[in-house]
Amino acid sequence: MDSKQVRGIAPDTWGARKWAGIGAAEVMLLLVAAVWGGSYAVAKQATQQLPVMEFIALRFGLTFIVLLPALKPLFNAQWRQGLAVGGLLGANLLAIFVCETFGVSLTTASNAAFLISLCVALTPFVEWWLLGQRPAQRIFWAAGLSAVGAAMLSATSPANIAVGWGDALMVLAAFLRAVMVCMTRRLAGHHAMPALTLTAVQSGVMALGAMAISLLASNGAWHMPPATASFWWGMAYLVLLCTVFAFFAQNHAASRSSPSRVSLLMGSEPVFGALIAVYGFGETVGVWGWAGGLLIVAAAWWVTMPQKLEARPRIP
Repeated sequence: MDSKQVRGIAPDTWGARKWAGIGAAEVMLLLVAAVWGGSYAVAKQATQQLPVMEFIALRFGLTFIVLLPALKPLFNAQWRQGLAVGGLLGANLLAIFVCETFGVSLTTASNAAFLISLCVALTPFVEWWLLGQRPAQRIFWAAGLSAVGAAMLSATSPANIAVGWGDALMVLAAFLRAVMVCMTRRLAGHHAMPALTLTAVQSGVMALGAMAISLLASNGAWHMPPATASFWWGMAYLVLLCTVFAFFAQNHAASRSSPSRVSLLMGSEPVFGALIAVYGFGETVGVWGWAGGLLIVAAAWWVTMPQKLEARPRIP
């Protein structure tokens, strides 16, 4: 997940900030990383009780309802332009969640959590492709580490590497997330819609899109959501914690911590995801899986770290 630039802090002062103490902002970021990390296992459990497209429609339909008050800015004169941007980004986000949700239903939650973080290493290359900005040299090395890590996740031994559909869909979702980051950057300057309003519009587009796809694919058939406590507790977790709480916490903390610290703390999401999948849902991750996943996380952290101190001009 990408962090926002902190206003009023010069890029060269990142090293001057304290890294020893953990304050309220850092605790909130770790909570967001843990909440998002747990979402893969929760979504995997939910999709065992409801078809994937219906699950996506329900999840984001409920999110849209919760965020209805955030739609007030749409009464502004620029609402049409904002809706167009929100619709385009919402369609991209729907593609991401279709790949993610089908992917997590076909692979382990721990693999899904690690593989989705490939988006951090892929984003600079997509930025090069879409925005013409060539990545720094270290990005190529980080991408190589990520590729090795992804291969190790799909292997039970050095001689047994097999990429399943679930893993492939998670890699595609990571690529689409990278496209989403660049699209948002390109389009953000063309509308004045607040971020929470944009989230509400995207949720509405995703709910309607998933519903339409599901109805077309099933010839109009629709399942009633299960009446189990586990399903609805999971849905509450995804809607209230993964969207509403996480949005507030990330933006609150990003204004009170350095960008590098935000990136590193948020980069712990896949580690939390794997730990929750193993200790909370009984998944098994082998030595190769842990090694590959940690390689991907290390590459993501490397990408988000600031440039070396030696590159900064020294004060005589």
